[in-house]
Amino acid sequence: MNDFINDFWPILINVISLGGILGCALLLWRTSKTKVTKSKDGTSGHVWDEDLKEMNNPLPLWWVRLFAITIVFGLVYLSLYPGLGRYDGQLGWTKNKQYDKEIAEANKALEPIYAKYAAMSIEDLSKNEDAKGIGQRLFLNNCAQCHGSDARGTRGFPNLTDQDWLYGGSPEKIKETINNGRMGVMPPMAAAVGNEEEIKNVANYVLSLSNSQHDAKRAELGKTKFTTICAACHGADGKGNQLVGAPNLTDNIWLHGAGEANIIKRIHEGKTNQMPSWQAKFTPEQIHVLTSYVWGMSNH
Repeated sequence: MNDFINDFWPILINVISLGGILGCALLLWRTSKTKVTKSKDGTSGHVWDEDLKEMNNPLPLWWVRLFAITIVFGLVYLSLYPGLGRYDGQLGWTKNKQYDKEIAEANKALEPIYAKYAAMSIEDLSKNEDAKGIGQRLFLNNCAQCHGSDARGTRGFPNLTDQDWLYGGSPEKIKETINNGRMGVMPPMAAAVGNEEEIKNVANYVLSLSNSQHDAKRAELGKTKFTTICAACHGADGKGNQLVGAPNLTDNIWLHGAGEANIIKRIHEGKTNQMPSWQAKFTPEQIHVLTSYVWGMSNH
């Protein structure tokens, strides 16, 4: 892998780029020095299929000039923009700078639109049709990749249309989540729980909390282990803890899959889920509108 980050590749790119342009320039110069000799009929003397003659005319002057312009353009472009290995170009252009510039210009143009929403409460804003339309577009362009276009989520990505919130569903908590992101971690707990039989017992007890299909005898045997080990995060009653994002195990909503096998897998492997922070991409006003849209989906 080291071969791909040393100086060889930038040098090779430079050689290919500049060598290609230089080769074109030499070809143009060489052909301009070549005298075109014509026979009396203006052909090269080659004949195919008895009557197909090859003409022997010089390149049109407009074509030669256009060729020269492309060579000059290529050299000027490579001097101004990055294109030669690690050379950054005289203008210092990067795609990140271009993106930031366009975002800043777009945000500035949208400031008057968002200004009137900034002073409104989340609850009132969620009822404003224009604000809902803006919030929906923000959601579809940035959040739907994980939570789905209908916001109902999928395995590993929470449903935002119900009342089952890992970190809290108040306007303040939703805004906090969008701003700062979340990092949910369940460590592998198999070693702490015990052998496979004990793990299976705990899994059945977890299923019993939501009245899901389970083995009642195993559930009874697994209760003590759950209370001493799992309750630290999920609570003695299994209703979870929004301070740490521990799911409620009593509502029969399973973020990573229902059933004994999936619960046993989680006990063995644990799980790490991350939602990124969005405050670097969105303005506070945009986050305010997006929060109202997300909150409104589960409260109207």
